[in-house]
Parts: sequence; C-alpha cells; structure tokens
Amino acid sequence: MQIEIRKLSIDDYDELTEAMQKAYPEIDDNVWSKRNIQKLTSIFAEGQICILVDGKLAAAALSIIVQYELFGDQHTYNEITGNETFNTHSNNGNVLYGIEVFVDPEFRALRLGRRLYDARKELCEILNLKSIIIGGRIPNYHLYSKELSPRQYITKVRNKEIYDPVLSFQIGNNFSPVKILKGYLKGDSESEEYAVLLQWNNIYYTAKKNTMQDSVIRLGLIQWQMRSLKNLEDFYKQVEFFVDAVAGYQSDFCLFPELFNTPLLAPFNHMNERESMEKLSELTEEIKEKISEFAVSYNVNIISGSMPILEEEKLYNVSYLLHRDGKIDEYRKVHITPNERKYYGMTGGNEIKVFDTDCGKIGIVICYDVEFPELPRLLADQGMKILFVPYLTDTQNAYTRVRHCAAARAIENECYVAIAGCVGNLPGVNNMDIQFGQATVFTPSDFAFPSNAIKGEATPNTEMTLIVDVDLNLLKELHYNGAVKTLTDRRQDLYDVILRNQS
Repeated sequence: MQIEIRKLSIDDYDELTEAMQKAYPEIDDNVWSKRNIQKLTSIFAEGQICILVDGKLAAAALSIIVQYELFGDQHTYNEITGNETFNTHSNNGNVLYGIEVFVDPEFRALRLGRRLYDARKELCEILNLKSIIIGGRIPNYHLYSKELSPRQYITKVRNKEIYDPVLSFQIGNNFSPVKILKGYLKGDSESEEYAVLLQWNNIYYTAKKNTMQDSVIRLGLIQWQMRSLKNLEDFYKQVEFFVDAVAGYQSDFCLFPELFNTPLLAPFNHMNERESMEKLSELTEEIKEKISEFAVSYNVNIISGSMPILEEEKLYNVSYLLHRDGKIDEYRKVHITPNERKYYGMTGGNEIKVFDTDCGKIGIVICYDVEFPELPRLLADQGMKILFVPYLTDTQNAYTRVRHCAAARAIENECYVAIAGCVGNLPGVNNMDIQFGQATVFTPSDFAFPSNAIKGEATPNTEMTLIVDVDLNLLKELHYNGAVKTLTDRRQDLYDVILRNQS
C-alpha cells in the first residue's frame, strides 16, 4: 500500500466527485462544482490537500485564508465563503479557515483524516497564521435533540458519553469548541442546522514571519519484554499495542529492538540453531507487511528492530524501515558477531546508506555495528541527523559496549543516537535465555544539550516505552557555532574514511 499526500489539482476532479458522493450519501447537494475547485486551486493551491492510496484519491481537505476580524464568531458558512465564491480569501489574512474535509468510507480505517488535519496544522505554522477555525457539523445531534440542548450535547461528546463522528474527531485533533452557531449550514437536517465553531491555535505564531520550520522530531523507543507467545497473532497484538501507544503521543518514529521476534522460535527449538533461524526467516515477509500496515494506519515511521531473512542459502540480519506512507526500506547488519556466525552462520550485508524520511535523513545500524566508528561516520557524511540502533544484548557488559559506543557516535558525528533493546528472560529458546537492556537517546555534548549528553533513558531491564523529542535545529547550531566542531575540524588532509564500491 502506497500513501501520497499532495496538493489537489483540477485534474483530480472526477475522482474527487466520486469520493465525495461516497462520503456524503445522505446529503443531496454533496459535490463541489468543477468551477469551485478551479477557483480554490487557483487562489490558494497550498490549502487544497488530497491523499492518494495506491494512486486513487481517498481523502481531501479544502481551505481558505480569511481576515477573521471581518466576520467574527457569529457567521454562517455562506458568509465565510462568500456564497461559495471564495472572494473572502485573502493572502494577507490571519486565519486558516477549513471549508471541507472528507474521507472515502473505503479508506476510513487508515486514519487519513488525521493526516489531513496534521497537514493543515503544518501549513498554518509555515504560513505563520494565528489559528485554524472551522464550523463543525454535529450529525448525530438529531438523535438526542429532544432531550439535550446543543450545549449539553457538546458537553457529553467532550466527556465521551456520546460519540459524534465529526465533533469527536475534531476534539481528538486538539480543536477546542468556541461557541454554538445556529443556521450555520442550510439544509443540514442531521445537525438541525447547528454547528460548533472550533479553533486550533498555532503556538508558533509570531508577529513577524517565522522563518524557522518545525524541526522537533518525536521518537518512540520500545523496550521489548521477551515472553512466550502462543502464535503469530499474539506477536502482532503485542507489536500493535506498542505502535498504538507511541502513535498516541504523535511520535514520528517507533523503534523496536534487534531480533525482537525470536519468541517465535519456540516451536522450532528441537532443531539446531541454524535450522530454527531459517524457519523463523520464513515468517519475516509476512511480519514485514503487517508492520507496514501498522505504520500506515497509525501514521508513524517504524524501524522494525531486525529479523532474519534467507537469500540464496545466506542468512542475513535485516532491519526494515516501514515509512508511514507505505514505502519500505531495509538495512542488513554489516558486522556479524562471533556468536551469530558460530550458531546461525549469518552473513554480513554490503550496503551502507542513509534513508530519506519525512523527518529528514536517518541512519540505521544494528547492535554490533555501532562499535565500529567508521560506519556511522560514513552515514554522517551522507547527511544523517538521527541514528537508530536496535540491539540485543544478553549481559550488562555487552550492553555497556553498545551504550558507550552509541554515546560516542552521537558526539563525534554531531547527531542524535537512539538505542532500544530486549529485556527479561525467554525460557525454552536456545541462545535467547536472558537479555539486558535500557533504551536511551544520546545527544552531542554541548551547551544546547543536556549536560550528561542523554536526552532520555528508560528504566533498565523493564518493559516500557520511552518518548523523546529531539530538535534538528540544535544540530545545525552546533555544527556552525558549537564549543567544538568535530566534523569541521577533521584533518582530512591526513586521513579519511572511504566507502568502497558496494555490491
């Protein structure tokens, strides 16, 4: 599944019409005219946003900019849109006004509405507008209108005593009710022509144009408890639980540990280590696709720890980057440990590269890889800002090697390094008996960062999540104005790190 979010074009009109008809079957006049869409895309192209799923238009949001003081809180839909001429739009306005959001029912399970709202918020910040304001329908109000006033209905929706498909969604996206509007949208019998004026405030708004783009990235690290699992479905439930948890905090990334699916080895424990790992590798493709679905559905980029794959009789340790737009990348562990070679006969990968994400360039290395400074340095030279290190360590001294090397990589490469490992015990699986771990996010060591160069860390050897915000602009400031300039001050006239031809 491939998800694309982009500006709406007049060329999308036929698909737009089809999707709107499916989204609003209960409304007679449920389709915008081609003339309307032509006008909107010509006067404010950035404000007309659509989402495509596998090339098919699945959702859209339409907006204008208004000088809100000219209308005030007591207005109708026709007034704010200029009777749908959109002559009320002003490039010098101060409020982004939402005039339409819809999702094709076929794709509602993908949470596309949240993506549209997030795109609107980002646009509001980029354009330095004070707020987003919308007039929200309350389509379930007619079911309660004989016993509840609009104000009472809204209160019960806010308290989750009543579910309203529109209002509940908007409140869930941090919009606050301002007042009740009567006669807002003519013909809206489900809402009995009531609407709720809702507002989201841009906390980054300044009187001067803000030239700094939002650079704060939220990381969700999973400290995964090894436990016996009955089947693959139990594994998926555990994975989805953590994805849901970190997505609930609007994390941009979710990091799982190395070989976190090894509890699924239990049915193969009667085999030798190599054979059992090969059997586990047969599940990898299905697991990868399932976690990719989670990435899309929960709108979070997932680094799937690592899993084994078998190719041409060679066993690799592979981490997948499951983008929230459906794209899939992979990294194969380059440095194989002596035990991996001894027990499983694993082979090292031959590709070193950064990955482009919607949050910038990131790198992935697996466990033992981080103990080789050349590898992250090559990634830093390619523009990496965040390095993710899924690991699996049995003893505290093994963990200490990973931890201290990860901290060093953050300092010497002027980047953030996030590590996450498995914890606890796993009886009944050969070579997976005990684990020690502590999820941590390391920073460079300078005045803009914590004095111990640790942005956040979990409780050792306990199942939990770690949510941490990192600011990419601080890395830029460090690079140019830091107390030391590690990357800039390298003596490349004397030495260098060279990436040889990759195969």
